[in-house]
Amino acid sequence: MAKSGPIVVAFLAGLGLLTGATLSVRGEVRRANERLVSGANEAKPEAKIATADDAELSYCTPEFKQVLARVIHACGLSGAEGRRGCQPTDVKTLASISDDEFNKLFTPLKDRAAVILFNDGQDTLDDDAKKALDERWAERKGARYFFVVARASKTGPVDYNRALSHKRANSVMFYLADKYKDPELDKKVGLLWLGKEFAQLDQEYCKWNVTRPEKCEAEAINRSAFVSWVDCRL
Repeated sequence: MAKSGPIVVAFLAGLGLLTGATLSVRGEVRRANERLVSGANEAKPEAKIATADDAELSYCTPEFKQVLARVIHACGLSGAEGRRGCQPTDVKTLASISDDEFNKLFTPLKDRAAVILFNDGQDTLDDDAKKALDERWAERKGARYFFVVARASKTGPVDYNRALSHKRANSVMFYLADKYKDPELDKKVGLLWLGKEFAQLDQEYCKWNVTRPEKCEAEAINRSAFVSWVDCRL
């Protein structure tokens, strides 16, 4: 019985070391998990959208970037999805953005963008439209996305106008693809076709850089495709 004392002491000492080692391992696991969670939060798109870079234009405010990011991700323009493009329901439901918010997103691009006008019911690019496209395409200045936002006028059936605006957006895409032979074109050009259902323009937009300005009026401004590079870094 006298020998049991040292044995008990040794046992308790060993138990203490084991307990300490277990707590140490648990602590390391907990800290590793905290670092993992922290890193995941830092990688979220929202965390990257902070303030405008010094090299960016003045309109690249945090608010502008938030709305732009919603549109890019909702329309599959981030490269994370197979589809590239947005129709009216996509913009309204996935981007969670109103008509006014959407138009305001592009308002700061007034001096850089062009509004290409089409004939009533047509999707063919005329010479003025091609010239405007060439000029806008050349003004990339390091921007990542070239937005094409096509619309149709308020008259006519909804489905017809949606399909027509899609054709107008594709006319721009096909022209750029045929002329510039850029193998990464689909990673740069974002197509949005809004028909007559979403974010219609008013006649005030006739004051923008519009092709055939002499023919621009309330109906004509929505027989159009807005085109512009967007500089903001997300």
